[in-house]
Amino acid sequence: MQQRLPSLLDRPIGFAHRGGRAHAPENTLEAFLLALRLGATGLETDVWLSADGVPVISHDGSVRTGLRTRRIRDLTSGQLPQHLPTLVDLLQHCGTDYHLSIDLKDPDAGKPVIDVVRSYGPDLLTRVWLCHPLVQELLTLRGYDTDIRLVDSTRLDRIKEGPERRLATLAEHGIDGINLFHTEWTGGLSTLAHRFGRTAFGWGIEHERHFQAAYRMGLDAVYSDHVDRMMDVYREELGKPGL
Repeated sequence: MQQRLPSLLDRPIGFAHRGGRAHAPENTLEAFLLALRLGATGLETDVWLSADGVPVISHDGSVRTGLRTRRIRDLTSGQLPQHLPTLVDLLQHCGTDYHLSIDLKDPDAGKPVIDVVRSYGPDLLTRVWLCHPLVQELLTLRGYDTDIRLVDSTRLDRIKEGPERRLATLAEHGIDGINLFHTEWTGGLSTLAHRFGRTAFGWGIEHERHFQAAYRMGLDAVYSDHVDRMMDVYREELGKPGL
């Protein structure tokens, strides 16, 4: 059996991807609440801004209105369908006793997201992980808030300078971690990330053997549609979940 490498976090995070879409319609309050009941220690979602600057939870940033498909950015929050939750709805319905990973789909969403968390769940600030594929975009948010967690969400083939140089840059500028597809991680790469004090997140995990590999190589967080599988293996490998 592979010896488990240490994680950077005291307790690795189990993120329910889009609320755990294997169990309920994705990015709905129903899915988020169910994921927490199934034991997830983190929720993952995507955020866009409405025309009046409200952070709205949606993956592709569009909604059906009648026979038309319209962009969330072109509609005010009052024009959006009632089933489409806002970030405020998420915080009010689910509380703040978890980690929250947010993919910033809208390039202008970062600061409004931080403002909402400050207003509706300030105790959650240090457990909110804002993910974006452009480091430069993350740097503007680091100057806006020192408590929020920032994550470089990328792929290995996009890191032209190599992982070690990228991790050094993240450490230099206060970007907290890096998120890669789970098969791109190795024990050596997670150890390298930890050497720079950066968290190592792995997404796209659905099968028990892949959860085992991720936990044993010391990843600090995993993302999955299947919350039940994720947390069953978590308990087997790491014991009782916690923040």
